Amino acid sequence: MTSKTADVVICGAGIAGISVAYHLAVHRGISDVLLIDERPPLSLTSDKSTECYRNWWPGPGDAMVSMMNRSIDILENLADESGNVFQMNRRGYLFATADPERISDYRAHGEEAEKHGAGPLRIHDGSPGRTAYTPASPDGYQSPLTGADLILDPRLISTHFPYLNPETKAVIHARRAGWFSAQQLGMYMLEQARLRGVELITGTVQDVALERGRVGRVEVEIPGSRLSISTRHFVNAAGPFVGTIARMIGLELPVFAELHAKVSINDHKGIFPREAPLLIWSDDQHLPWREHERDFFTGDPESQFLLDRFPAGVHARPDGPLDSPIVLILWTYHLDPVAPTFPPSFDEAYPDIALRGLSTMLPALEAYFDAPPKPYLDGGYYTKTQENRPLVGPLPVPGAWIHGALSGYGLMAAPACGELLSKQICGDTLPDYAPWFLLERYEDPEYQRLLADWGQSGQL
Repeated sequence: MTSKTADVVICGAGIAGISVAYHLAVHRGISDVLLIDERPPLSLTSDKSTECYRNWWPGPGDAMVSMMNRSIDILENLADESGNVFQMNRRGYLFATADPERISDYRAHGEEAEKHGAGPLRIHDGSPGRTAYTPASPDGYQSPLTGADLILDPRLISTHFPYLNPETKAVIHARRAGWFSAQQLGMYMLEQARLRGVELITGTVQDVALERGRVGRVEVEIPGSRLSISTRHFVNAAGPFVGTIARMIGLELPVFAELHAKVSINDHKGIFPREAPLLIWSDDQHLPWREHERDFFTGDPESQFLLDRFPAGVHARPDGPLDSPIVLILWTYHLDPVAPTFPPSFDEAYPDIALRGLSTMLPALEAYFDAPPKPYLDGGYYTKTQENRPLVGPLPVPGAWIHGALSGYGLMAAPACGELLSKQICGDTLPDYAPWFLLERYEDPEYQRLLADWGQSGQL
C-alpha cells in the first residue's frame, strides 16, 4: 500500500474526465489533480463517437443551446490556440425529407432553435427578395453564419445537393455544427493539463471512503500494488460506469445505457460527396430490398424483421481529408437499455442495414448492394438520463461530484460541462444553465411535470 494526497481525484480519463482536469488546471489554477483510469485515455467510449458537434437542440428552455454555444466557443478557442490540431470544421448538419408534411416540423424546429439562441432561421423557397443560400465551406471552423437554412426550392436543393434522393421535398441546414478529431482534441486538452501538474495514473478505483460524512479517501488498485489517496474532492466521470462508481458512496443514479454502433466503409467508387455536411434522413422507411431478398426474409423467422418499417435518423458523413475514401454511417434503429459489457458485440447485419437505409437518402449507393465494401464496425454506450440531459454538479455526499450521462453528445458538450463542474468545485459564478444539469433537478415538482410531457430529446 502506497499513499498520496490530491486536491481533486477524477475517475475516468475519457473526454469528460479530461475536460474537468483541463479546466481545473488551466483556468482555475488547481494543479494537484489526479486522473485515474484502468485504460489508456479516451479509449473506452470517447474514441467511438461520430465526433460531431451542434448547437441545434430542442427545449424545454434554452439550457442545451446555451451550454452547446458555450462549448463551441471553447472548441473554437482551442482550435485558435492549437492551430486547429483537432481539425475542426463548420460544415453543419443537413436534415432532409421526402415527406411534405415534415416541412412544418422543420420550420417549427428552426423557429424553436432561433428562440433558444441557436441563430436565425432563413427560409429559401424561391420567393423574390429572399436571402441567398450560402453553402458551407468544406474546410475551416470560422463562419459568420449561425442558425439554419430551410430550403424548400427544388432547384436550390438539386443545385447544392444533387446527390440527394430526387424525391427530397425540403432540407434544413443547421450551421453552427460540424465535426473534429476526438483523439486530437482530447489529447491536446490532456497535454495542456499535464503541463500544469495534472497526473494520469493507470489504475482501478476500488472504493471511495468517507470521513466525517464527506469524501476523504479514494482507494485505487494499481499494477502490483494499491494506492490510497487522501482528497476532499472526488469526481465521477466514469462514462458507462458512472452508476457503478456512484454505488461506492451509496447512491443510485437515474441513468441507463444504450449500445450505439457505427460502420465505416471504403467508398472506393467515390459515391459519397466528400464536401458534404453531416447528412441525416428524417423519414422512417422500409429498406430497399430486391424482390428475391424480400421473398427470402419472408420465409426466415430470424430475418423477417428486415421487412419491418425502420425509424428515421440514418446519418453519415465523410471521414478524413477531402481525398479520403472513408465514410461513417450510423443508425440507431433500436433503443433498448442494456448492461454495458466490453468489448461490446454488434448485430452482424448492421452494416448492410445501415448502407441500405442510407441509400434511401443517397440512391447512388445502390451500386454497392451486390458487392458492398468490407465494413469496419465499432461503437460504444450512450449513458443517459431519461430526458437525455447530462448530470453535472455536486452529489448528495459532500465532496463528491458527477460529470456524466453525456449520452451521444459527450465530445461536443464536455468542454462546457467540464468548465461548469470546475466552477462548481471552486465556488465560482455559474452560468444560467447550471441548474438544469444538477442531479437535484429530479426532486423539483416543476421539473417532474416537464418530464411527464418532455417531447423531443435531441438524440440522433
